[in-house]
Amino acid sequence: MSSAGQPHPSRWFALTMLSLGVAMVIVDATIVNVAIPQIIRDLGLSLADAEWVTTIYSLVFAALLVTLGRVGDLRGRRRLFLIGLVVFVGASILAGRAPSGGLLIGARVLQGVGAAAILPSTLSSVNAIFRGRERAIAFGIWGAVIGGMAALGPLLGGWLTTNQSWRWAFYINIPFGLLAFLGGRRFIPETRDEHDDRRLDVFGSASVGLGMLGLVYGLIEGPRYGWWTLTARPAFGPWTWPFERSPVVAGIVVGVVGLGLFAIVERRRSRRGLPVVFDLGLFRHRGFRWGNLTSLVLALGEFGLVFVLPLFLQSVLGITAFRTGAILAALAVGAFIGGPVAAWFAHRLGPRRVVSLGMAIEALAILWATDTLDPAMSATDLVAPLFVYGIGVGLATAQLTNVILAEVPPDQSGQASGMRTTFRQVGSALGIAVLGTVLAAGLRTATVEHLAPLGLPDRAVAEAAEGVSRTAGQILPELAARAGSAPVVAAVQQAVTETARSAAHLANGFVVAGFLMSLLLPDLRPGAGGVDRDETETRAATTRSG
Repeated sequence: MSSAGQPHPSRWFALTMLSLGVAMVIVDATIVNVAIPQIIRDLGLSLADAEWVTTIYSLVFAALLVTLGRVGDLRGRRRLFLIGLVVFVGASILAGRAPSGGLLIGARVLQGVGAAAILPSTLSSVNAIFRGRERAIAFGIWGAVIGGMAALGPLLGGWLTTNQSWRWAFYINIPFGLLAFLGGRRFIPETRDEHDDRRLDVFGSASVGLGMLGLVYGLIEGPRYGWWTLTARPAFGPWTWPFERSPVVAGIVVGVVGLGLFAIVERRRSRRGLPVVFDLGLFRHRGFRWGNLTSLVLALGEFGLVFVLPLFLQSVLGITAFRTGAILAALAVGAFIGGPVAAWFAHRLGPRRVVSLGMAIEALAILWATDTLDPAMSATDLVAPLFVYGIGVGLATAQLTNVILAEVPPDQSGQASGMRTTFRQVGSALGIAVLGTVLAAGLRTATVEHLAPLGLPDRAVAEAAEGVSRTAGQILPELAARAGSAPVVAAVQQAVTETARSAAHLANGFVVAGFLMSLLLPDLRPGAGGVDRDETETRAATTRSG
């Protein structure tokens, strides 16, 4: 906003640059999904390694969002946005050049740091430079970018993987990052909160990050190392795990303890008036409380599904990465339509009803898509249900953000924005970890069941089941190349299909749970007993001036 309180003249150009930054961040959360089969083959990754490539980005992203959001509030949101772009593009170059899975995962960690600087800066900047109905439109565009780019990532990644290399899924960030940096310096106004306390809650960031990492480690590595008794001995560089109890147990304990300490310390710091990562007092607002819980559960289903479908399409149907991305592009088209339309519906029905409507559409569309999964199907059979699913994503995502921030005072918008996105990213990481675990365990069991009637030796069945589980079915092309393997391939295809259906049904269960939570959101329409955003800001400004 200008000093006179008038709308900033370059606000729509600023929104374009901010949206470009958001697009890069969100695309990189999903762009690797269709490239994972090729990365598995090139770098020798297991399914667990592939899960880390996708989840570590979201985990680091989530752990640093609020802290870096506060840094942006205090030191300048545009400044943090530009720094984040530099880190993100640099990490993308390292990821593209990674010669091993370990170095690729490390580069994804750095990408998460850059993303955590970019995203809260964009949302809090939009919140600061737009007002009234323009804010609803801006949030609609911002939400459409979030929903659409999550689905467009696989299309872009598939095209690059098929026609160039999976490494270009990361190199593509270089020109767009440069454009966002130069445009951001020119058009985005600097905004910040004039707050006297410049301290940061370092312990809060560390404990919540450690807690989330421990829990996700347990979920991802359980099938590989055992949930309780050690089934395989992990090595970390030159050091080998010396205990007979699985490291998964230690990871889960560390996760629970870390999150417990985080909650205790945050409450104490808040009572003493010290800066905190999560201002737990914000949860007294009904929209913020139930909106964030809804966002977390919804992300469990949304991101988990986008992780599972490409594995099924490329292993069972044998289509290329580009065609996989083209099929998933139907989701992007639906989301781009649903996001802007959500603002029109929200003005007439209220944001709460639009969120619930979007989630109901998502749940029905996932059920439709899941029932079509079959080894004999055509990949194009998924286009219609994914398009409908995308419309639901666009409707729900845009207005859920509006509901979450509606009752939050403007001087806390940066932290609230970071908390909102943290919940979504935690849901993304947990969704991939949970569905990946279900996929690994289900593939092993289903493969054994379907191969048993063929009369193969027990050892051959066990080896096949291990290979299918470890590679998420990407071993199928290798099996198909063997002479006389048609019955084995058919059995494995059926096993992968049944497991993919089970994982998709679980994803749908999360979306249904999110729909039920959305019914608890407040009605924010003026005169409907809710809180109008501009009235809230006026009261907050009056209170501060008094």
